[in-house]
Amino acid sequence: MKKATRILGTISIALLITCALFTPTFANDGDKNNHVTELKFIGNLQNQPVFQLALTNPQEDEFTVTFRDEYGNVLYTDRFKGVNITRKFMLKSEDLVDANLNVTVRSKKSNQTEVYHINRSHSYVEETVVNKVK
Repeated sequence: MKKATRILGTISIALLITCALFTPTFANDGDKNNHVTELKFIGNLQNQPVFQLALTNPQEDEFTVTFRDEYGNVLYTDRFKGVNITRKFMLKSEDLVDANLNVTVRSKKSNQTEVYHINRSHSYVEETVVNKVK
């Protein structure tokens, strides 16, 4: 009887540990107020880099977008309000030669902050190709 109780106890502990290890847990509590941000480089316009920021959120929210250089100096800041927001930013490259930038997007309602790092560098590549004609 004592042996059967010990075996049942061991099985129940093993089952409990198995359930605890393989049960998914989520960081968010299913909150529908989460927003999605996407910052991407879309090209150059008149030799100036252009970035596009897309903000998608289920409820109307206010966002603060701040561009800072590698020393923490604020280059640009603005607030946007809405549900689905898309903004394009053109940076003056003569002020930012080989500079690293940080873009901070902060939500007012959910108090979430996302930071993007932009690493810019220039390199000069010269290529010479020799082909045999005949």
